[in-house]
Amino acid sequence: MKKADANLIKEINLNNVRQAMKRVETATKPQLAALTKLSVVTVNSLVKELHDLGEIFEDETVPSNGGRPALTYRYNYDFSLALVVYMKETQGQELISAAVVNLEDHILQKEEYVMPVFDRQQFYDMIEHFLALYPSIKVIGIGIPGQAVNGEIAVSGRQALMGVRMIEDIETQFGLPVMVENDVNAAISGYCAKLDLDDTQCVLGIYFPMRYPPGMGIYLDGKVFKGKNGMAGEIKFLPMDLDWYHEMDKETFVGSVCQIIQSVNAVLAPDKIVIYQDMVGADIWNPAWEAYRNRKPMPSYPEVILQETFQQDFEAGMRWLTLKELEPALSHFN
Repeated sequence: MKKADANLIKEINLNNVRQAMKRVETATKPQLAALTKLSVVTVNSLVKELHDLGEIFEDETVPSNGGRPALTYRYNYDFSLALVVYMKETQGQELISAAVVNLEDHILQKEEYVMPVFDRQQFYDMIEHFLALYPSIKVIGIGIPGQAVNGEIAVSGRQALMGVRMIEDIETQFGLPVMVENDVNAAISGYCAKLDLDDTQCVLGIYFPMRYPPGMGIYLDGKVFKGKNGMAGEIKFLPMDLDWYHEMDKETFVGSVCQIIQSVNAVLAPDKIVIYQDMVGADIWNPAWEAYRNRKPMPSYPEVILQETFQQDFEAGMRWLTLKELEPALSHFN
């Protein structure tokens, strides 16, 4: 039991040094001891271990108050890489975008592939291509317009994705952990991470893509709330009798958005609702929403934000969520 406890403490301390190095990039051993509140003796052994692994490397020596010059260590942000893949629509084209990112969220390489209909073999060949180029890839994150249940994509506006067991297939073929996330969940995660919002805030993201039903992400207590089988936010099932697969006029669209906001606000009372759409501008939306509020009183009113940055937030959120998968799992230490 004592040995297990000692190993546990060592792993926690190692992660503390690792996180400090990632945060400051360069540091001497005394500086790391001050940052982590660990003894210099403990830091010495942990730095040696990280150095032997290749996670940090020796940098330069710096003067040390009249004593021997101190050796500086630099964090190796390329020690572990992530392959992040997004499925998106741009100017009416269905695209697969793939990016290799390092632990600093720096994009090392990015490529896009036109894929009008999801082709499983072409998709897996693309993954194999990047893994051959970057052997340090240790996790794969995939953003999809849909939701996986027990490993199988069960809800998606793209029929070719339905029934695909993406996580199981890729993990079996390539031997790496795979994280699959819904596009709007990733986008609202990216939006909140970018603003570094207080974890106590509840923020909803609602995405209205062209020619497809809307989806909603719920960011609560610093993470996405997914509900049973990940189905929280499937607002296309609200009883509104709308055909989202065909273009609708602006008045119908704005009225529908107002109804959806009223419905989700009555249940969740969020602080903010981010609306991702490109149908109408603020000149149409603001007076329409104000008139709706006057007709339909609510117990509280969220800040409603029109955004045109869905793709940027989606990609930023996928990178953030995938890189989090590379962090040591320390929850069982608590």
